[in-house]
Amino acid sequence: MAVTNAQIYAWLERYAGIVAEQKQYLTGLDAAIGDGDHGINMDRGFQTMLVKLAPVRDKDVGTLLKTTGMALVGSVGGAGGPLYGTFFLRAGAALDGKSEVSDRDLVGALEAGLKGVVERGKANPNDKTMVDALTPAIEQARQSLDNGAPLETALAAAADAAEKGMKATIPLKALKGRASYLGDRSIGHQDPGATSSYLMLRALSDSLAAVPQRAKTTTT
Repeated sequence: MAVTNAQIYAWLERYAGIVAEQKQYLTGLDAAIGDGDHGINMDRGFQTMLVKLAPVRDKDVGTLLKTTGMALVGSVGGAGGPLYGTFFLRAGAALDGKSEVSDRDLVGALEAGLKGVVERGKANPNDKTMVDALTPAIEQARQSLDNGAPLETALAAAADAAEKGMKATIPLKALKGRASYLGDRSIGHQDPGATSSYLMLRALSDSLAAVPQRAKTTTT
């Protein structure tokens, strides 16, 4: 079984809707320790993405993800645009030309995206950034596949791990980004980037569960 370009489009569309619904929540988190615009910026970026994706929605998975990355780089201010843009550009490059991708290809693309985020942001786990949600989630997805779990199960476990990582940012002192300027005052606040990353991975899990028309030609 394989993940199709239609399922990837459904994921991106679902996440854009979630960001729109949660933009005030994300902005509120950012107001406590950052610029106070994370949700608003992300919503602008993903609404732009929907416009950019419309003419290429039938293209390969790599094109969908790279188009998303370019839309975010060009429309999201602050650190969010470069970091999320890099995530999707790297993931798209890993799946370039593929209209169907295997389970391991998809998790591999997520890993490539995370690697890009780390390289661009120079953040490590426990720095109180989006890396704190992405890293345990993608490690969990890989481990679940290695243990023989189907992709839907692996992604659900990954989303759970991302949620745990997101909540684990609350007691941390920020070491990267504007929040790091607050020093100890950043302790006690949930990181907005980790939160939007968790929502992204939960959207991926829920989307594949809700749109089960997986192709029959590619295996893990």
